[in-house]
Amino acid sequence: MAGAFRTLLRHRQTDPADRSWLFVPYDQLSGDLGPLAREDPAALGIVLVESPWKAARRPYHRQKLALVLANLRHFALEQAERGVAVRHVVAAGPYGPALEPLARELGRDRPLRVMEPAERELRQDLAPLIQGGLLELIPHEGWLTSTDQFQRSQKKAPPWRMDAFYRLVRRETGLLMDGNKPAGGKFSFDADNRKPWKGKPPAPEPPSFPRDPVKEEVADLIESRFQRHPGTLDLERLPATRKDAETLWRWARRECLPTFGPYEDAMSTRSPGLFHTRLAPLLNLHRILPRQVVEETAALDIPLASKEGFVRQVLGWREFVRHVHRATDGFRDFPGDGPGVARRPGDGGWGRWQGKRWLPGKAGSREPDGGAEPSFLGAHRPLPAAFWGEESGLACLDRVVAEVWDTGYGHHITRLMILSNIATLLDVSPRELTDWFWVAYADAYDWVVEPNVLGMGTFAAGDLMTTKPYISGAAYINRMSDFCGTCHYDPRKDCPLTPLYWAFLGRHRERLSDNPRLRLPLASLARRSRARRAEDARAFEALAKSLASKPVS
Repeated sequence: MAGAFRTLLRHRQTDPADRSWLFVPYDQLSGDLGPLAREDPAALGIVLVESPWKAARRPYHRQKLALVLANLRHFALEQAERGVAVRHVVAAGPYGPALEPLARELGRDRPLRVMEPAERELRQDLAPLIQGGLLELIPHEGWLTSTDQFQRSQKKAPPWRMDAFYRLVRRETGLLMDGNKPAGGKFSFDADNRKPWKGKPPAPEPPSFPRDPVKEEVADLIESRFQRHPGTLDLERLPATRKDAETLWRWARRECLPTFGPYEDAMSTRSPGLFHTRLAPLLNLHRILPRQVVEETAALDIPLASKEGFVRQVLGWREFVRHVHRATDGFRDFPGDGPGVARRPGDGGWGRWQGKRWLPGKAGSREPDGGAEPSFLGAHRPLPAAFWGEESGLACLDRVVAEVWDTGYGHHITRLMILSNIATLLDVSPRELTDWFWVAYADAYDWVVEPNVLGMGTFAAGDLMTTKPYISGAAYINRMSDFCGTCHYDPRKDCPLTPLYWAFLGRHRERLSDNPRLRLPLASLARRSRARRAEDARAFEALAKSLASKPVS
């Protein structure tokens, strides 16, 4: 019996004869990009591939799987409604082998085309088809900046620096510029956007989205075929149609962006997202276009600090990390001794948490590797089971982890200054933490998660793209959140994060001694008594042992 999606698609299908065909990857789901934006729908056909094999390679959050599948299916229906012919394929293995017979069948007159995939993993999968002439690679039109702009922005590279890239792009696009000068007299208002949130103005409640037969069918599929996967699946919080995307963007413009700037670094138990837009999952699928959100934000009548802070995230950081990822071949290639590469995709500690291995189906000859394993500081410890929901006793960590497994979401400061910070202080393996982020977050793909975790969150790549490790003790978390108020540790007296911070500097002071941004902390460390430093080291070992010994579920 045909399901809801296939029935709806069949009713909207048009004659597929005499078409030129385009393979649309899972993260290019827009009719406003590439050939779909310019060519006659009646002369176009698209190929869409669902790969349960890829979905099973890692223990991806159920909400993430549902997000990708529901958006892909609704995109298929939207394009069929326009008159585009649709070939929807469910593949038993990787994308390349699934596309090869289709490329031969549909590419008799003109090769099957594809906009260059954003993910390295997919580019590697498709490389044999491209090299064999069965698949024609065309530029990805979803990016806002070029490789040339990235290269010209860096005087000496690597290391690469986002601020230089962002300034060049602002000048060349004219966004938030008054002639040759930045609006408001400076390019970044980051220093102004560091206020803790005390409850006012009220944080907005995220929108909910209508259920429909396609979403419900996807949810049934997730529950039946991917029942081992972690996380909560919530259809009410699942934007999947073009209308859903527009609803989310209207809500973000109205409820979030006017107050986004001052509180973008704040954290709270009362509102996991505060004034963050929650657009990243849809931006990374191109259900909302980055160009649209940047241009429309620049035109809003809102405080400049909020406007610039959001533009910097999308036009600056998001574009910057994808350039770094591409330039380093996914952190495999940069100055110094090249890092190792994991043989197979990691599970982010799922196996230890469950007490059994994650065993996806066999991939055959095109099985992807597990990604680069840089570790500038030599960190190698396993990720604690607390990241999978075991109680750690640290209210900040336990709260953020619970929110992630409940929603597949968390804003950038909880990712950086709670999860990555604590893992870094514990000398957790950067690769394992990266894999955890990859499976846990709905917006995580290799080009974005690896720079954010390997490059920034753990300093695993050294100063390649950031100037220092982003670490802190309890004082920062207490200042920027209300987490400490619900914790049995006192941030001023006995929170272990503070001795962990000093112990981290003590263990790695030789490796970090030439970092100019750490001169003051290292000078403070030198004034710390030998006894205090010994206490710090014992606190580190005690907490690391305690977290490592939590029982599996």
